[in-house]
Amino acid sequence: MTTSFINARLFDPSQRIDEKGSIVAEGGKILDILKDKKADVGKIFDLKGQTLVPGFIDLHVHFREPGHEHKETIATGTRSAAAGGFSTVCCMPNTNPVNDSSFVTQYIMEKVHKFGVVRVHPVGAISQNLEGKTMAAIHGMIEGGCIALSDDGKCVMNAYLMRKTMEYLTSYNIPIIEHCEDEHLVGQGVMNEGLVSSQIGLRGIPHAAEDVIVSRDISLSAHTGSRLHLAHLSSKGAVESLAHAKARGLHVTGEVTPHHLLLTDESLRSYNTYFKMAPPLRTENDRKALVDALRSGVIDCIATDHAPHSEEDKDVEFENAANGVVGLETAFAVCHRLVENKELSLERLVESLTFSPAKSFGFSDRGQLKKGYLADFAIIDLNKSWKIESSRFFSKSRNTPFEGWNVKGKITSTIVGGNEIFNSEKGICVD
Repeated sequence: MTTSFINARLFDPSQRIDEKGSIVAEGGKILDILKDKKADVGKIFDLKGQTLVPGFIDLHVHFREPGHEHKETIATGTRSAAAGGFSTVCCMPNTNPVNDSSFVTQYIMEKVHKFGVVRVHPVGAISQNLEGKTMAAIHGMIEGGCIALSDDGKCVMNAYLMRKTMEYLTSYNIPIIEHCEDEHLVGQGVMNEGLVSSQIGLRGIPHAAEDVIVSRDISLSAHTGSRLHLAHLSSKGAVESLAHAKARGLHVTGEVTPHHLLLTDESLRSYNTYFKMAPPLRTENDRKALVDALRSGVIDCIATDHAPHSEEDKDVEFENAANGVVGLETAFAVCHRLVENKELSLERLVESLTFSPAKSFGFSDRGQLKKGYLADFAIIDLNKSWKIESSRFFSKSRNTPFEGWNVKGKITSTIVGGNEIFNSEKGICVD
């Protein structure tokens, strides 16, 4: 079926496109891009001046299925993604059972085909059962559709295992994603180690817990020639190490979450467990370093680390609460605050959600408005103000640190393969 998206502000910073025009989609791909022209073929979507950008790509989500379906499922997670403008997501392996074999990968893909509304690419485990001891069944997972490997949620403390996995992956040319926290330095810490932790009496986690693993894995990447992707960076020291790695020409990329870009450890003075995550929120100095690194391109992309938890996981003493927050449905709007505050350009924000993650993971058919690329788009009303209310989320979980925020920039529609799958007025547009 042919579909025309007309009266749009076409916006693709990677190609310096910012002008009024139309896009014609056919067979799930972009057939034509008509700048300063109106298409009149097939089904017509009149965007009435709203901004059309490539569909967002999230390299880091947790959908909890199999094993923790009370927190999230493929069905609810992909609907949450669609509501946030994401057309592609990569789901982490810390399920139950762990995605450490082709059998679990196949199960996930079957669920995606049956219940998913956006494109889902599974990430396989590095080690069996995420125990950090023995390499997982890598070949079968990659054959089954895994596009990267990670023990996310846990750091691979065994440097030899990390080295051997990196060496093994060079023949597949896929990245390894590391959760950079030295578990011995984390210890019993529950928040950033610093002034705030001392004042409110919570055990701290030093910057060094992240910095030493970042440095170790960059060294191993240099030694093996493997692609390395650093997950949810949070410290100034880690950013400096990434900048040095890029200056050396290493195959190292990095991501940052919306919560680490917008929040600091000052938020924990409330003892609200919705501000507890791993790595922890750090200082304003760290936050500014992250924003600077994203703006300059040292940090490649924004990823939500969407981590759904039940109320029972969070409504406990701070020390016992689960780490993580949900973020798919709020990512663009909260990060748009950085644009409003003139800390980040709109061009760089959109690029960090589209072209940059596509480039980081080698998605050569999406992330740009190009003929022949997937017809995946996010439609945004940049002037629309709205209030974040977790009760309205498509996600099963409500653990957002941005509850009650008044934000600007609303995803009004999400298109996957030329078909509208989300509309802010109608909801999800598929069965």
